This record gives sequence, structure tokens and C-alpha cells, in this order.
Amino acid sequence: MAANSRTLEITVISAENLKLDRKPIKKNSSVTVRTDTNCQFRTTDMDTDGGSYPRWNEKLVLDLPEHSRYLTVEVQCKTSYAVRTVGTATIPASDFVGGYVPEGYLHFLSYRLRDHRGERNGIINISVRMKVPEMYACSSSTTSSHSRMGFPGAENNNFGGGVATGVPVWYGAYQKKHY
Repeated sequence: MAANSRTLEITVISAENLKLDRKPIKKNSSVTVRTDTNCQFRTTDMDTDGGSYPRWNEKLVLDLPEHSRYLTVEVQCKTSYAVRTVGTATIPASDFVGGYVPEGYLHFLSYRLRDHRGERNGIINISVRMKVPEMYACSSSTTSSHSRMGFPGAENNNFGGGVATGVPVWYGAYQKKHY
């Protein structure tokens, strides 16, 4: 993994209601996941018997550059003539990076696929987890009676240098009402 990228584990689970030329597909579908820079992509194996409701349940590992803003998920179908695109979904990186959840959190996501005309064409179901570097991973030592979650704090002996974890709290819930 490069210093300016994050490693993602993307599990392509399944798709629903896939059509090609407004007819349900019969078989031979696969999924390609790309970064917005198009320099990296991974493709699942072909589902040969799922029809318009294929299942892959396949894990793909991809490096997402720090400056990437989205992933593209493209479902294809192999016909007797060529490999054709069934539908595409653009997934914002903000859906699984940042926010109030830990970096190793497993996100289950479903997105509407659009065909080349921009019309609705099925749904793709995936899960995404950002792999956490070992130095940030949660402690799972059996010698420790406390489990840790968060990021290492500053190495300052005056304050212990432990782990800092933030929890969002709605301030209005703790205000006293004055009558």
C-alpha cells in the first residue's frame, strides 16, 4: 500500500433485477470496481447461473488514492457477441471514509445501477471496509484486560500517551431548562 492511499476490501455480494435491452439477463454477469483515476480496477468471477439476480460474494482488494472522491461499480454481461455493460453506479468515497465510524468499520451498501441511457437498471449490493494499518489496529492482546479503539494519542508522558476516542454527543440533551 502506498503512503498516499488507503486499502479497501470491497465484497461484491449480489445484484437485483438486472436487464439488458429491457429483458432480464440469463447468465454470465460479472462486476468491475474502479477508482476515479481509472488506474486501478478489480473484476469478480462470472456468475453463470444467477440470471437477473446474480450472487458473487467475492472480496476484491483495491488501493484507493487519498485524493479519490468516488468508486465506480460496473456490472457486465457476456453475450454471444460481446461483453456488454448492464449498469453502472458511482459510489462517493464519503459514504465509507471518514465520519463518526472507526476506520475498520464494515459498511453494507446498496446502489441503484443506471444503464448507458441513464435509466434505472437494477441494484448492486456491496460491503466496504477500509483496512486499518497495524499501528492503528485495535489491541486484541490476551494479556490486556481492556480493549482499545481509536487512534494513538500524542506521545506525551505527562498524559500517558494512550488512545484517544471521540464520541459525538448532542449538547441540547444535557442543558437544564430554566422556568
